[in-house]
Amino acid sequence: MRPLSFAVLALFVALFLLSTRVPVSESAVSCSDVLKDLKPCVSYLKSGSGMPPAACCAGVSALANVATSSADKKAACACIKNAAQKMNPNAQLAQALPGNCKITLPVAVSANVDCSKVG
Repeated sequence: MRPLSFAVLALFVALFLLSTRVPVSESAVSCSDVLKDLKPCVSYLKSGSGMPPAACCAGVSALANVATSSADKKAACACIKNAAQKMNPNAQLAQALPGNCKITLPVAVSANVDCSKVG
C-alpha cells in the first residue's frame, strides 16, 4: 500500500472513530455516511486539478440528497469540518467542489465553516 493511501485510510478510520462520539441523535445523517460519500473526493481535494472525478460528484450528490433537514445539515457540516481540519484540502478546490459537480451542497467543504449557521 502506498504511504499516501495508508495515510488517507488512517484518516478515515480516525474520523470514523471520532464521529461515533458526536451526538447527532436528531439527524438521520451519520458521519460514516458523510465520509463514505466524500471519500472519492479526497485525492482530488488534496492534490487534484480541473474537474472532480465522476465518483466524487456522485458522492457529493448523494450527500446533498440526504442532508435535507436542519439537523442533517448541521451533522454533515460537523463531519465535513472535522475531516477538513485533519486532511487540509486545497481550499479553492474544496470551495469550488459543489459548483464543479453542478450540485448545490447545503454545507461548505471547509475547515472554517461555522456549523451553527447551517440549516
